[in-house]
Amino acid sequence: MIEVSDLSFSYDGINELNFPAFSCNKGGKLLLIGDSGSGKTTLLHLMCGLLRPLEGSITVSGQELGGMNDRKLDTFRGQELGIVFQQSHFVQSLTVEENLSLPSLLSKKPISSSELKKRTQELLDRLGVGHKSKSMPKDLSVGEQQRASIARALVHYPSVVFADEPSSALDDTSTASVIKLLEEETAKAGATLIIVTHDSRLKARYNDRVELESNTSSLNLV
Repeated sequence: MIEVSDLSFSYDGINELNFPAFSCNKGGKLLLIGDSGSGKTTLLHLMCGLLRPLEGSITVSGQELGGMNDRKLDTFRGQELGIVFQQSHFVQSLTVEENLSLPSLLSKKPISSSELKKRTQELLDRLGVGHKSKSMPKDLSVGEQQRASIARALVHYPSVVFADEPSSALDDTSTASVIKLLEEETAKAGATLIIVTHDSRLKARYNDRVELESNTSSLNLV
């Protein structure tokens, strides 16, 4: 479960972003949608504990993030969260398959090497990049890197998955496949799915959504 209560944040100490209170139950799906500059990626980073708010509170999987120091936050992210960033952030000296094995090192659920290899390949296959498992990240297109990063976020069975613009570099067919995979894998694990996007193609798919506008935030839960 995720609970956000009256957050505010500022990068420069002058201009302040304010976000409404909202929540998403365990196993639920929530869309954060808004144009560029609306603060949606900032909100995602706050919910992941990558940024700290000026005011307000964030509770993720029963843990209040404000009560954790940086080391505990790092461990919490590694064990509980799967994050799909806009930039892939792969270790360039490792293959795609090796990059996908990294989250399992912090997983609370032990994963054998054979199970990890099987799961990694299955996720990559379902995302249409299974043939790239032995490739280096630099040899993947932007869209292929994005799909591989989605597999990396899911491989260790996280309790919450945050996806920042997962469809931005994808056509309609690939978008449908990626969103279906995110929904199926999170449902299988009973995990919560939070998607951050400006992609209006996804809006009709989710009844529960937070709609953000520049310098203002509105809550739309249908």
